[in-house]
Amino acid sequence: MASTQNGAAFVAFERVQKSYDGETLVVKDLNLSIAKGEFLTMLGPSGSGKTTCLMMLAGFETATYGEIRLDGREINNIPPHKRGIGMVFQNYALFPHMTVAENLSFPLEVRKIGKADREKKIKRALDMVQMGDFGGRRPAQLSGGQQQRIALARALVFEPELVLMDEPLGALDKQLRETLQFEITNLAHELGITTVYVTHDQTEALTMSDRVAVFDDGRIQQLAAPDELYERPENSFVAQFIGENNTLTGNVKSIDGQRCIVTLDHGEEIDAVPVNVEGVGDRTLVSIRPERVEINPDLGPDAHTLDAEVLEFIYMGDTFRTKLRTAGRDDFIVKTRNRADQVRLKPGEKIKIGWLPQDCRALDA
Repeated sequence: MASTQNGAAFVAFERVQKSYDGETLVVKDLNLSIAKGEFLTMLGPSGSGKTTCLMMLAGFETATYGEIRLDGREINNIPPHKRGIGMVFQNYALFPHMTVAENLSFPLEVRKIGKADREKKIKRALDMVQMGDFGGRRPAQLSGGQQQRIALARALVFEPELVLMDEPLGALDKQLRETLQFEITNLAHELGITTVYVTHDQTEALTMSDRVAVFDDGRIQQLAAPDELYERPENSFVAQFIGENNTLTGNVKSIDGQRCIVTLDHGEEIDAVPVNVEGVGDRTLVSIRPERVEINPDLGPDAHTLDAEVLEFIYMGDTFRTKLRTAGRDDFIVKTRNRADQVRLKPGEKIKIGWLPQDCRALDA
């Protein structure tokens, strides 16, 4: 795990706020440290503040309050072209009247790099993104995926230490997006480049990142490694935003260390791990991932079981997705692997479901 201590931070936001109208804060008191060589993704819904943070780091927006530091140097008042940061956008932002090689040459010319060095750097950057034979083409002669590779090469060609990416794969089809996710992550790690990546696509964030900062309402709701975010969400927003999630509501009946008993609104009592509840009597939202639930379970004496009725049983290739009515909900989902011994359930069938208490988290209501 990359260090997050301020002393080792390559990028640091210190108490950063941003308002466009002088009243409403779109970024609220942001403190964030990013280590050298780290791949950090800012993830969140539209309007959550993630793109504004990226634009402040790039220099296209100015912080209303607080400091942004790059390699120990405050950069609030340094213009974008003097920050030495590579940028990749969703719309590619290539110059249409220039060839691919001329597009890559542009940031090198601005930095007064000689022709022989420019040619070497352009060749290296194009080879990195597997576009070595395309230097003479214009952007209009390239597919969307090829244009995005060129945009990535242009961001890397002057060998920046920091690259910012704003929804760079949003316009591409699923298969190409997945290929480029893998390539971008590999390149960033091979070259040791610090990468700040903005997306609203949670799968992209989980598969590409060293750490993910989940934004909502101008604040980071949780900052953690992908598996930590998914397995151990710290509040109900993160639990519901990251991956598919079952939620049951109720009141905390008792808390004993790392265990609490929740009385569900429908009357059942279940065990859960108390994560974000204040005390007995609190309203809570209980979170259970669909793949942690078993049908007609054999999980031992510690498991919690509920009666359920099958509403839908959907074949999805590698998995089956079962929609159930249970504990007063009509939207409880169970995901099971496609196995040779899988019993195919029918709508209306009555079954039992179960899970282990450690897979169930009591969060804020």
